[in-house]
Amino acid sequence: MALSRIWCAFIIIAISVASFKYFFVTDNNKIFSQMVMGKKADTAYSKTIDSIALPAIVVSELQKNKEYELANNKYYKTADSKYIVCKNQQANGVLETCTDAVNVCIGLIGIMAFFMGIMSIAEKAGGIRFLSKIIAPFFTKLFPDVPKDHPAMGFMMLNYAANLLGLDSAATPFGLKAMQSLQEINPKKDTASNAQIMFLCLHAAGLTLIPVSIIAVRNKMGASDPTDIFIPCLITTFVGTLAALMIVSIKQKINLFQKAILAWVLSIAVVLTLLVVYVHSLNKDAMNLFSSALGTGILLFIILAIVVGGMYKKIDVFDAFVDGAKEGFHTAIKIIPFLVGMLVAICLLRISGTFDAILFAMQNFFHLLGCDTRFVDALPTAMVRPLSGQGSRGLMIDTIKTYGANSFAARLSGIIQGCSDTTLYIVALYYGSVSIKNIRYSIKAMLIADLIALVTAILLCYLFFG
Repeated sequence: MALSRIWCAFIIIAISVASFKYFFVTDNNKIFSQMVMGKKADTAYSKTIDSIALPAIVVSELQKNKEYELANNKYYKTADSKYIVCKNQQANGVLETCTDAVNVCIGLIGIMAFFMGIMSIAEKAGGIRFLSKIIAPFFTKLFPDVPKDHPAMGFMMLNYAANLLGLDSAATPFGLKAMQSLQEINPKKDTASNAQIMFLCLHAAGLTLIPVSIIAVRNKMGASDPTDIFIPCLITTFVGTLAALMIVSIKQKINLFQKAILAWVLSIAVVLTLLVVYVHSLNKDAMNLFSSALGTGILLFIILAIVVGGMYKKIDVFDAFVDGAKEGFHTAIKIIPFLVGMLVAICLLRISGTFDAILFAMQNFFHLLGCDTRFVDALPTAMVRPLSGQGSRGLMIDTIKTYGANSFAARLSGIIQGCSDTTLYIVALYYGSVSIKNIRYSIKAMLIADLIALVTAILLCYLFFG
């Protein structure tokens, strides 16, 4: 019911804002058709900025010409040597978004089929139950309703491990399998269980060791030190995960001061501290090599261990793989309606100008308070992050292009991109895969944890980068 109310609110707000702009704001007579058919690139806003905040290539080109266009931005140099950036906006409408949602699911089919096939081998060979026994002392405290040797324990651990290593493509199949396994012991099939809420909130918090993809983007776009966001990003994800853990534990009356929980949390904190110290000692090239090799190397080792374990247990490895791959195919198809609905609602909010209005209000509010408003330039990434992973990534890249890879806004945008997962997308994807309609307090808990992570990211960015 909560998801239904949120979905309806998105659509009502978006169409209401569009109606206001249509009747009371000039040059918005095409907004309704844009919401359906899509919006071509046009100027969303313009602002004057310093040359130090511009990408080097832009400054170089503006020395030769009065204007220069890069990606979705146009840059101008005025007669008094000031620089103006005009941000262009392009977005798909309802019709194209429906196609995009289906394409996302089609893109998932191969990944889902492969990793669920691998998990089927691990399950039949006993590897999942073995992993469940290892983590049982910790997980049985967080998930008291789940039997300690239940396969769901192993699937959840694999999901968290994949997230930890920044392997989104592997984390999704592991997580969907965990939700399906938890659904088997859920007494109310249309209502999210305590275990499912705890699992999903911790998953959405997105604890990540090394934000590999963000570092790669920053490196490609000319950052002087692409890895300088590593420590702030790691701390932010850890704080966000602890926040999610505490919020859900309070709601479910779980005592976090149990010895097993404290031991695991402190152990993770020690490991993260040692990793920070080690990575901080590496130069840029060594850091890039380490970050790219860590996740992929461990993933390949896991696949090898599962296949070898299946052969050792003398099961029909390929037959087990095919059975799991079939399940992955059907799961990817099943989630299409849920994604179509959520992505269309987000699309309407974006094109109606609701996001722009909120950002404008926030910038003016903090300006009136006399606060440093540099962080507001990175807030588009923060606003879209709970709604769309690809959308927030695009906004992060756009922030880097607009203000420069070494700017405060670009660094903060990168930290925000890595500090949590896509909340509403995850809710639609995971609960949709097991046909749960009543998600209880899931979204509320996730968004509060997201807000805590955002505030942490802003404070750390000021602490590390001034």
